[in-house]
Amino acid sequence: MKSFHVKLLMGLALALCGLCAEQWVQENVQQGEINTLNRLVYQKDSDLQYATNSLAGLNQQVSLLEANLANTQAAAQSNALQLASQKAELVRFRYLNSGLTNQVAQYQAAVHALEDRLDKACNGIEQQNLLITNLLQQRDLMVGRYNAAMKDRNGVVAKYNALAKQVAAMQNESSNRSQP
Repeated sequence: MKSFHVKLLMGLALALCGLCAEQWVQENVQQGEINTLNRLVYQKDSDLQYATNSLAGLNQQVSLLEANLANTQAAAQSNALQLASQKAELVRFRYLNSGLTNQVAQYQAAVHALEDRLDKACNGIEQQNLLITNLLQQRDLMVGRYNAAMKDRNGVVAKYNALAKQVAAMQNESSNRSQP
């Protein structure tokens, strides 16, 4: 009878070792998945930072273009006043005025192009924010599953410990009975 209990205890100990090894393997796999998700979050954050920096650069370019546009418009107004007062230079000012008008049109086209780029950049940032939010939700779900699995395994270990205590108690009772 004693040999049976020893074998039973050894079998249960080996089963517990196997359970621990399986738990360790699953924990490593899940940790790898969590690390992969964290790397993806880091990449998305760096992409978002890059887009934000690009947006700041584009804002500076827009302000420079607006300043150039204001300067050009001021020059066009002063040229119009000189045109009225100096008829002798009428031809020269007309050429200058047409050149400035073309330049204004170019600046306006550049401003429109930059506005389009800003709109695209904003849309891209919004999409990246949605992707990051989705990725964070997936990570939270994975961590929740991991915690639930660990809770289940801890329950199995608690049941095993209770069974081991019962076996030990039964062995103590049988050894106490066998002693006169």
